Amino acid sequence: MKLQFKHQKFQADAAKAVVDVFAGQPCLTHTYMIDRGDGSYQVGFNEEMDFTGFSNHKIVPELSDRQILEQLNKIQRANQLKPSERLEGRENGYNLSVEMETGVGKTYTYIKTMFELNKHYGWCKFIVVVPSVAIREGVYKSFEMTQEHFAEEYGKKARFFIYDSSRLSEIDRFASESSISVMIINSQAFNAKGKDARRIYMKLDDFHSRRPIDIIAKTNPILIIDEPQSVEGKQTKERLKGFHPLLTLRYSATHKSGSAYNMVFRLDAMEAYNRRLVKKIEVKGIAQRGSTATDSYIYLESINLSKSDPTATLQFEVKLSGSAPKKRSRIVRVGDNLYDCSDGLEEYKDGFVVKQIDGHNDCVEFLNGIRIFAGDVIGSVDEDQLRRIQIRETILSHILRERQLFYKGIKVLSLFFIDEVANYREYDGAGKPANGKYAVMFEEEYDDVIANMQLAAGEDAYIRYLQSIPAAKTHAGYFSVDGKGKMVNSKVGRKENISDDVSAYELIMKNKELLLDSNPERSPVRFIFSHSALREGWDNPNVFQICTLKQSSSTLRKRQEVGRGLRLCVSQSGERMDTNALGNDVHNINILTVIANESYDSFAKGLQTEIAEAVADRPQAVTVELFVGKVISDDAGNEQVVDYNTAFAIQFDMISNGYIDRNGMVTDKYYEDKANGNLKIAEEVADSAASVFAIIDSIYDPRSLQPENARGNNVELQIDRAKLDMPEFKELWSNIKTKTVYTVDFDTEELIQKAVAALNSKLFVSKIHFQVEKGAMDIIRSKEELLSGSSFVKEESIRYSAAITANSNVKYDLIGKLVDETGLTRKALASILKGLQPSVFGQFRDNPEEFIVKAASLINDEKALAVIEHITYEVLDDAYTTDIFTGPAIKGRLDVNVMKAKRHLYDHIVYDSAVERDFAAQLDASTDVAVYVKLPDSFYIATPLGRYNPDWAIAFYKDTVKHVYFVAETKGSMHSMQLRLIEQSKIHCAREHFRAISGGNVVYDVVDSCQSLLEKAMG
Repeated sequence: MKLQFKHQKFQADAAKAVVDVFAGQPCLTHTYMIDRGDGSYQVGFNEEMDFTGFSNHKIVPELSDRQILEQLNKIQRANQLKPSERLEGRENGYNLSVEMETGVGKTYTYIKTMFELNKHYGWCKFIVVVPSVAIREGVYKSFEMTQEHFAEEYGKKARFFIYDSSRLSEIDRFASESSISVMIINSQAFNAKGKDARRIYMKLDDFHSRRPIDIIAKTNPILIIDEPQSVEGKQTKERLKGFHPLLTLRYSATHKSGSAYNMVFRLDAMEAYNRRLVKKIEVKGIAQRGSTATDSYIYLESINLSKSDPTATLQFEVKLSGSAPKKRSRIVRVGDNLYDCSDGLEEYKDGFVVKQIDGHNDCVEFLNGIRIFAGDVIGSVDEDQLRRIQIRETILSHILRERQLFYKGIKVLSLFFIDEVANYREYDGAGKPANGKYAVMFEEEYDDVIANMQLAAGEDAYIRYLQSIPAAKTHAGYFSVDGKGKMVNSKVGRKENISDDVSAYELIMKNKELLLDSNPERSPVRFIFSHSALREGWDNPNVFQICTLKQSSSTLRKRQEVGRGLRLCVSQSGERMDTNALGNDVHNINILTVIANESYDSFAKGLQTEIAEAVADRPQAVTVELFVGKVISDDAGNEQVVDYNTAFAIQFDMISNGYIDRNGMVTDKYYEDKANGNLKIAEEVADSAASVFAIIDSIYDPRSLQPENARGNNVELQIDRAKLDMPEFKELWSNIKTKTVYTVDFDTEELIQKAVAALNSKLFVSKIHFQVEKGAMDIIRSKEELLSGSSFVKEESIRYSAAITANSNVKYDLIGKLVDETGLTRKALASILKGLQPSVFGQFRDNPEEFIVKAASLINDEKALAVIEHITYEVLDDAYTTDIFTGPAIKGRLDVNVMKAKRHLYDHIVYDSAVERDFAAQLDASTDVAVYVKLPDSFYIATPLGRYNPDWAIAFYKDTVKHVYFVAETKGSMHSMQLRLIEQSKIHCAREHFRAISGGNVVYDVVDSCQSLLEKAMG
């Protein structure tokens, strides 16, 4: 796979902000840098002297500091940033800062900025300074991946290399070339006490008695500091002066207070999230409750909602014969006794009977008074059990997301961080590898989850995908490797707490694209185990789950943890799944789930605190001062600076519309009107509404960044009363609410004859038989082969028929069974059986159960054909009322069988299949649809073949389509031969029913997409 790169406006804006500061600087040819031969250098050109290289041209005298400051302030005001009072850090050259949230393409942005500075001013010497080996390797990989992309845009390529004190010829080349040249260097390479770090300051024989730092400094480079808060300690700042930079650009998601010189562009965590440039975050917390007065182990995995009563998935201990009790996951219902379910374990004897399963609060209550919430574990729990729970929860989240994205061509990856390699891979005395305990746990839990999955209809391709990847093949470890090829713990820097193992990062980077390939033959790995010290290397865009398995406390901050999975995912074509590809659906696809080893509340609070610290300088309330001095512009690009009177008018109007409270805090009404496109604004700035709302959106609101509780996605549908009162829905309802009664006037003798003919020609019943197979064990090549059973070779297979007849052991009421299955009279069925050929009827003795099932199916098919030809419906005085929409609660699980909806009669919709889900999404997006509803089970049409419940009722806007009312049945395939005769018959009955009650005003049909629905409605 080759990743595609798009032109993103915010990245171009960030580059433009830097370039525009120096507007007026001419695009000059490079200055020549001359080696005098006596250790000194001359800038210029002299044919008598040795040529050394090129340097960036300095700022021309005509462009004064005052003018640069004025241009800087203009850019800052336009970007809603506080204007600098002076050129901060001017004593060490020019300094600018850019703030960009992790995951939005910071490296891409500063590479683009290099090309823009070269394009406008001819500057070509750049040095990227990074805090660690991990980031250095990642930056180098980004240059590799974007090389062709930028070459297409700018018509030239940059030459880039990693500084290595043993390859000083690269520095000569850096200085001598006139093209864009980039040196990537980690701060330890020039800021440590080791011999290698000192070489950059030494006169070296192998460098013609020159100092590398002097050659670099004479190029007058532009420094780009990646993560300056981690690079710029007191000593490093002094060492950076030795590079004699023309300009220093600082890029970070978390600039330190007081070190963000002259901010020109800002895209922080809040704005990145609101603009849907990063994944949405949800958290699965695991809380250990110790105050239960019991040692009984119970873990509540989930509450399962459906149309029937809710169930719960509990993990508890189960007695096993011949071995110690083991923990097993089971689905339980109200009234289930864990004492019985555990096969009589004493620890569950005292009242562990399920009293209530509360889907709203996600908890289970037992008769003994103990309540447990989803994600809680009680009783005797050791460290390993907590890790097992985390692993299982990660697998469950992975499968949930994978099922959602599989048919969209997006591969899902999950990432485990561990501290000890031995927990994943062990080696015996001979050096042979074996699974460590986490790998063992993973494979056991993975097999259990897959074995107990309940897949929906239409997921055949996904089932085949799962079956093609065994547990042992779908996980892999990415660790440092020693000289013997063994995985080993990474060496960790004392300050950075990350590894400097280049080989480990090269492996991660090398496999980045391969891991994104969804072909199981090429890339079966979906679950990645890695050392926590390698975390900076994992910026794969398709990481959707992150789980940190820690045996001890860690200083890893939560923003660092989630940062490894914030990038928006890519499809199999390498396309970034952003708003351009997905529209507003981007946050339904791009969701990062963190499986935390603490409660949701604890993790969410910690993450919120860190985000609040990062955006501490954002305004906290809507005040007059918020607007004063800000630059706003209309659609034509005309700008104005907001004065006090205009600012007061904006604030007053927001109070009047209920958008802010008396403390200036933004209300829910503002967000509701914004979502609906109904925001109002003061007349004075009506033409610049977008700019004003952008200022308002700069307010820090903790609600907008609250991570979602991954366990809190149980939903009870709420009816939208406004939609219930819409004229379009009332008119639709008045046309479909009437009930009918049917009559079927077909010739019974004709049905009997057709049924006899069908049975005589089509009924085939297989005989019951046993198959005996014999085999022997072949050469054992591996432990895996032995465990899978593939070392056994089949040698012989013998088939024996079973001597079973209808009269042997079980007495069958054949006619009675067929009455139950077909609804025909005993007399009619007796006539059918009498008409069967002896060889056909004789099959009943061979396999009675199969005979009944297949005979009933064939008879029902003939009955269905008769119904289609002879049924009529008559209108009754009775009718359904809208009470069917306000009756029993409709519940489901968000993103499992529930999705949010805008045009639906309820605020959400429960779907039964992927076909229904996609159809609902299309209806929700169609501007022709006024309102629609998935009809409840209580709305049905009586047919001779049982009750029939249509799927959808849709009302269109009258001026849009010919037919205002439409009742639809959704099917994944429109081919009539793929619909069983019984189903075709029910659909025919529905057509006759709606024809009778509406006189043609209601269209009823079977569709497979919103497009085909509109075509039929407009026909």
